Amino acid sequence: MIVNQLAVERAADALCVGGVIAYPTEGVWGLGADPMDRAAVRRVGELKRRPPAHGYILVAASEDQLDPYLDGVSEDMRAKMRLSWPGPVTWVVPASRALPRWVNGRFETVAVRVSAHPVVSALCRTFDGPIISTSANPHGMAPARSRLRVQVYFGAQLDRVVPGELGGSLGPTTIRDARTGAVLRG
Repeated sequence: MIVNQLAVERAADALCVGGVIAYPTEGVWGLGADPMDRAAVRRVGELKRRPPAHGYILVAASEDQLDPYLDGVSEDMRAKMRLSWPGPVTWVVPASRALPRWVNGRFETVAVRVSAHPVVSALCRTFDGPIISTSANPHGMAPARSRLRVQVYFGAQLDRVVPGELGGSLGPTTIRDARTGAVLRG
């Protein structure tokens, strides 16, 4: 898959100034923001019409990018996670005290993923850290599986839309609990 690096750089620049972007992921289009920017994360929730208590996924290009938020994660849990990373598996882990509450909402856990998708990886490398990842759709509607659907849902409300193709998954990533191994979303 070809990655438009100029578009990735522009999207990363938008993230740095509080922007909200859309980008292709493994199975659906995602909305992203800087997880440390409360106003940007709130804007994602407003665009989705999603209650802030639901929390968000942090997606990264490498485990190192997630390290500041994994201080409560045992080596056994990390070993389980590494078996599926990089890849389309999101893991729910104990939330670090370094994680702002607006990322994990009402939960004492946070969902994290190291993506193998070339656009997501390039975006996180260029941004130099993890980003918020949530499906690009208003709450209760089907996740966008095309750039056109992203435009229908959000129009000019987004600061950037990164071009690219979806990965090979047919829907949102699998979510597993790193403590128990249980599948929370298949």
